[in-house]
Amino acid sequence: MSASRWLLTEHAPLRSRNTFGVAAQARYLLQVADLAALPEALALPAIQGQPLLPIGAGSNLLLAGDLDGVALGFDARRIDLLEDDEAGVRVRAEAGVVWHELVLWTLSQGAFGLENLALIPGTVGACAIQNIGAYGVEVGEHIDSVEAWDTRAADWCRLSRAECAFGYRDSVFKRQPGRWIITAVTFALSRVPDLRLDYAGLRAELDAMGVAEPGPAEVAQAVIRVRSRKLPDPAVLGNAGSFFKNPIVPAALAERLAADFPGLPVFPGDAEDTRKLSAAWLIERAGWKGQRDGDAGVSPDHALVLVNHGGASGAQLLALARRIAASVQARFGVAIEPEPRIVGAAW
Repeated sequence: MSASRWLLTEHAPLRSRNTFGVAAQARYLLQVADLAALPEALALPAIQGQPLLPIGAGSNLLLAGDLDGVALGFDARRIDLLEDDEAGVRVRAEAGVVWHELVLWTLSQGAFGLENLALIPGTVGACAIQNIGAYGVEVGEHIDSVEAWDTRAADWCRLSRAECAFGYRDSVFKRQPGRWIITAVTFALSRVPDLRLDYAGLRAELDAMGVAEPGPAEVAQAVIRVRSRKLPDPAVLGNAGSFFKNPIVPAALAERLAADFPGLPVFPGDAEDTRKLSAAWLIERAGWKGQRDGDAGVSPDHALVLVNHGGASGAQLLALARRIAASVQARFGVAIEPEPRIVGAAW
């Protein structure tokens, strides 16, 4: 079944629509090319009452089984410069825009703020759900508003940054899954660079590039170089980037662990009495970096990255992730949780 503004496919394979590259299928795949047609497409009798999962590029998704419902993808990829004045620059991007392409576009327009988030896989529609972050920057800092279809009210809405309730790899969209379908995001950027260079490895990379006084473009290039070395290309080796969140723990526990395990990276938490620990460090010290169980494994270059060596199922990758989390808990007394959304099983 098709229309000029949307396409509905039954029994749709999803291997090419998740960056882990695991074999799975959805009862239906709904691709929307025209955002205004979303209500019409959602009213199709065939998908009424079916669970709905926006999948974007599938870069933050682990399909541990088939999707007994509707996978929703957006082909809408328009970027517009809305405002440009002394107050800053506002850029609107539709949900289907590839995230890295947006970062490069904003830099080409002299609009700054997203440079530390270069090369993160995925689409604009997913960025606000996860509140993606890297190298000391979270996207929520630069989001002005989010446009969405409210499935509860069956109406369009616009949520302000405050209403999005962003937290560490968190948002109101993540806490209320299924309610909002994000269709576009407006970003508040600046003509004046405000560089964040203190994250581990970033200054060293700039030094290696011979850049003494970097601008936003050089920062983005340094991030791209570091990420390209540390994180495998999903087109070559299936993965979803960092699989585990950095755990936030009570400050007293962090102090005890730092005393017992010298070298443990400890960062400020989300409150004065909390601290954030490096999940990669914990996993590597638990002996998992580079390990492999069949085709499910951990990257030899970055302990946070689970990889599919070719034939791993989502269930096998999930089983490995559970074993990793259990061993970190047993050794350090710290619970680590996955970043990607898990479909077909519970964590």
